Amino acid sequence: MPTTNTEKISVLIPAFNEEENVPELIRKFSEVFEKQGLDAELILIDDGSTDDTYRCATEHTKTHPFLKVVKHRSNLGLTEALKTGFRTARGDILVFYPADLQYDPMDMPILLEKLSEGYDMVTGWKKGDYGLKSIISFFYNSVSRWLFAVDVHDLNSVKAFRKCVSDSITLRNDWHRYFVVLAAEQGFKIGEVRIPLYPRKHGKSKFGILRIPVGILDLISVKFQMIFMKKPMLVFGSIGVGLFIIGLAAGVYSLYLRFVLLQGFRPLLYFVVLSVLAGIVFFSFGFLLEVMMTMLEKLEELKGELDRDRDS
Repeated sequence: MPTTNTEKISVLIPAFNEEENVPELIRKFSEVFEKQGLDAELILIDDGSTDDTYRCATEHTKTHPFLKVVKHRSNLGLTEALKTGFRTARGDILVFYPADLQYDPMDMPILLEKLSEGYDMVTGWKKGDYGLKSIISFFYNSVSRWLFAVDVHDLNSVKAFRKCVSDSITLRNDWHRYFVVLAAEQGFKIGEVRIPLYPRKHGKSKFGILRIPVGILDLISVKFQMIFMKKPMLVFGSIGVGLFIIGLAAGVYSLYLRFVLLQGFRPLLYFVVLSVLAGIVFFSFGFLLEVMMTMLEKLEELKGELDRDRDS
């Protein structure tokens, strides 16, 4: 589906303590919208800033009618800011840009042009030196490409995507890092383009060393969900049946020892009981998860219908 100027664009800007960057950010997007002739809105989500980010942004709504400002009472994180942006956006195409101006708004048309080639999502591939973060990013993205088989070089960069993508994906806390992975898992066509990264001029980076272990744990969690939670009965039920069969086999051997060889071996009896009970527990757990996943799918379908009715 090609991108045309008749499609409405919603640019989502999560911001936390970016007061100094807000004026230039809005000015540059205004220039891009006008130069490209885009029907666009700019949604700035103030994620509980403690400086004057919200006041500064709100002041600009008086002179820039395309600007919408939404505020979180506290800092909820990038994922929640994006989800707020998804709910607020009225565009056919959504674009994610950070507020730190390390990505120039003037480069946004590069994403839209690539999207017009028939992609559902286009993600940026950072060009530029960004110190220690570049090393961490390289290893993180390399592991992610291998683990999830997604052929993009940078999961955490600017993105342009069709609204159907965000409508189809449920993001948990801090799962914005895996938005591309989850989109690919849903069958959406993913593309990427090289995007320049510029030095930060104002404010401080929100990157912290504690994000590394959190990211690793989320990596495992997302992979677990994608593999095991699709068919929980197949996974846990198979383990349960296997343990049950092992327990029965051990029980038969225990009877053979007791009544044929006239020997008793109490630890084997404990093993039989443990294996059979564990098998029943795993099988039951798989059954309950299967029911829960079915209910979750029904709730997601209902949510989608309610959202469509609200927007119509």
